[in-house]
Order: sequence, then structure tokens, then C-alpha cells
Amino acid sequence: MPPTTTAAQSLWLAALPGTTYPQPSDERAFDVLVLGGGITGLTTALLLKGRGARVAVVEAGRIGAGVSGNNTAKVTALQSTVLTSIGSTRGTEVADEYAARSLAAVELVAELAADEGIDCDLQRRDAFTVAPRDEELADVEREFDAARRAGLPVEMTPSVDLPYPVSGAVRLRDQVEFHPVKYVGGLAAAVEGDGCRVFEGTRALGVTDRSPVRVETTHGPLTGDRVVVATHYPVWDRGLYFARVEASRSYCVAARVRGEPARGMSITTGSPTWSYRSAGDLMIVLGSDHPAGARGVGRSCYTAIEEHLREHWDVEEVTHRWSAQDPIPYDHTPMIGTYTPGSSRMYVATGFAKWGLSGGTMAAAILAEQLSGGPGSAAFSPHRVSPRGLAQLARLNAKVGADLVGDRLMPGRISSAAELAPGTAGVVRSGTERTGVYRDPDGGLHAVSMRCTHLGCLVRFNAAENSWDCPCHGSRFDVDGEVLEGPAVRPLPRRDPPGE
Repeated sequence: MPPTTTAAQSLWLAALPGTTYPQPSDERAFDVLVLGGGITGLTTALLLKGRGARVAVVEAGRIGAGVSGNNTAKVTALQSTVLTSIGSTRGTEVADEYAARSLAAVELVAELAADEGIDCDLQRRDAFTVAPRDEELADVEREFDAARRAGLPVEMTPSVDLPYPVSGAVRLRDQVEFHPVKYVGGLAAAVEGDGCRVFEGTRALGVTDRSPVRVETTHGPLTGDRVVVATHYPVWDRGLYFARVEASRSYCVAARVRGEPARGMSITTGSPTWSYRSAGDLMIVLGSDHPAGARGVGRSCYTAIEEHLREHWDVEEVTHRWSAQDPIPYDHTPMIGTYTPGSSRMYVATGFAKWGLSGGTMAAAILAEQLSGGPGSAAFSPHRVSPRGLAQLARLNAKVGADLVGDRLMPGRISSAAELAPGTAGVVRSGTERTGVYRDPDGGLHAVSMRCTHLGCLVRFNAAENSWDCPCHGSRFDVDGEVLEGPAVRPLPRRDPPGE
């Protein structure tokens, strides 16, 4: 059966509430400003509220509509081969702490859902890291050893509830799957009130690190004693986070299947990597990873996943398609703590490497402790240097340099917008200026400058998402230039369609 033409929309975002939170008005001063209305920011805000702080959450779009609403919705301390990776770059002590804090984060999610009465379809499930072939079994066995050493109650198993044979897997029982948008919505409702506020449709544009901290937004300034940057990919460049993480994009397909879907939360090792979970009678599969802003990205990112689904399940209907982007640190470890060395007023949480629901919850617990006078965690300090990761750091920045320079040397791809068919995009060059042009299915033209407003790299068109994506640091823009994802905070300038 050929692939369907299901529109790209997250299964979870259908639950976005019809009511919205307001933009800032009279209340402008708070104890803590939390930038970002996803799981990291809202959990941080709720924990700080519980400690007596007046908190404001500032979200550029809708609560939960970012990466928190575009994922597979697994909350687990067993995360593919993450512990092995952290151990190789940071050592076993850091890997052990990461495992323990991840397990605590799983329980914190369950605790907050129960305490706040959040109806988010939360269920306990077993999590698996799977070796689909014999050549991947050694990697799985190493992750088992790392997890067991860290104190996780893991076990090896020869089989999992997937419709094809595997060579073995690690299992961690009693992890969590849930509906992330319902959960985040419940967190927001718990934050709002008693002197604390949630603001939507308010983008942070700049910050002055002084007493009080002043955040300039699209709806005027806000002040606070301290600020937490929980925007997934940190905005602003003073911490040089963009130079230490690589943005990676992944794609999801949900399909209604005949028969019983796989109920475990599984992820395979090797290449290609497949991540699985179910939701009712739907089977959800994630795959097709690539660096943000890669050349030639098209609908094949989705069709490859759909073909994999149809190969192994009796697919009745593909219902949803969506994608998400994740910052992956050069040393595989999240960055949680003060935004810059010596800062006591700005804090950050980023680099969850595709495990943001558990990682963001873990970060919130650490930040709430740190902002309340506790030590936080030296293991996740954003200002660490990891010698065993320096080769990867050099590779990341060499790639950025090549993208920054190389794209400027390439010619324009079309001579005028008149060449574009509906639903396609192209690049028109005029002197040193390049214009990105998209012709929508109705024939309308959308033209923007291709110079990313973050650091000036040239964006590339992602035909799977109809977006302009930056290959250097992962900023994303819609066809009219509006920011979809940071670190950019300002839109691409619009242009007149050339040659039309």
C-alpha cells in the first residue's frame, strides 16, 4: 500500500486547550522568571512555587506546543546506550549520577501527576534497549553493565514484544509513558495563581544580567531576582552553548494497526535506529535522524518510517506525523546550572540529547535545589571541560565553519521564482544576497532572506516540514520567516519574490 498523505501534526498537540494564558500586563516583577513553557520550565516553576517563590513562566508560543508536544512521550532512566556514552567521555561516576537522577525524575513525574491530579494517561511500562542483530549485542551488554553498576534494576532478556526477532535487550521495569501535552498543561495550571503567572505568546528578546534581572519581551520588560533559560536550545550567545551542542532532528509516525500494538517502550541500537511505543490502538515509531539543516531533506524522512511500520505491523491507517529537534552536547551530558561562570542570577538547562522528558524533569529538580540555596550538581555544570570529548567538539565547530563558508560559495539554484511548482522551494541569488522562495499549494509565494538571524549562516529548506532550517546551530523558521525554534529570537526578513 502506498504511503498516505497525512498532514504533519503531532498526536499529542490535538490536546492543546482552547483557552490560552495571557500576555504580561500590569504584573511585571517576580522572584524568578522562567523562559520556556515546556516540561523543563514548568516543572522548575512548580517546584520553586512550592518553595515559596513568586514565579512567572514566559512562553513564546503555546504551553507544551514545542518539543514537549513533539516526541514519543517516554519517561525512562534506560535511554538507549546513553550511560555507556557518558561513561566514555565523563567517567563512571558521572554516568552513575545521571542514572540515579534520571530514575528519580521518572518518580517525580509520577508524583507530580498524582499530587496535582493531572489526568495525562500515565501508565507504567517496561523500557528496553534492543539489539536487533548479533553485531549490536555487545553494545547492549555494555549498557546493561553500566546500568547495573549505577544501581538501576535492569535485566537482560532474549526477546521483546516487537513483531520481529531480536538478538537480545536490556529491560528496566516500571518506567512511565504519558500524554505529554496533558501533563504539561496540568503543570501550567498548578503554577498559575497565588502570585505566580504563566504568559503565552510572549517571546524573550534580550536579558540584562543585573539586580534585578531584566528580560525584554515582545510585550514589554519583565524583572526578577533571577532568570532560568529553559528554552530547550538556549537563546543568547554569552554562554557559547551553540558551540558545544549539535542539533539533531528526528521524525515520528503514528498509525492505527490491526491486532495488539507493542506495549513496551523500546529503542534499537545500531543504524538505522528505531524507537517504539504505543498509545491505545496506535503504534508510534520514531526514526530518520539527521543533523539540523541537512541538505536535501524531504518527505522520505516520513515514508521510511511508514514503510518500516507496514513491514512489521498490519497498518490500517496512518494518523499523525511529526518531528522534533534536540541539542546533543559534545560530551553527551546535559548542561544544568548557572548560565555563565560566576553568575548568580541566570541559570540554564539544555542538552538532553533526545531524552528531554526525563532530562528536563531532572534538570528542574537540580535547578530548584540550586536556586533555593542548595549545591545543584557539579557533574552537569555548563562550564565543565571534558577532555575526552574535545575531538567531538572540534568536529562540531569544523562543520559549522564549513557550512558558514561553503553555502556562500554555492550558486543560486533557480533563476527566478517563476520556476517553482506548487509545494516547492528554491534559492535565487542576486549578487551576494540569496532569497529563499516557497510556492505554497495554492500558488502563493513566500520569500525571505536566507541569512539566519542568529549568527548569519544560510538556512536550507526542509521539505518534510516546509521550514527553513539553519545547519550551523539549528534555528528554524516558517516560510514567512517567523521563528519556529531557537537559538534565533528574531524572524528572517521578508523579501519580494524575485523574478515573479
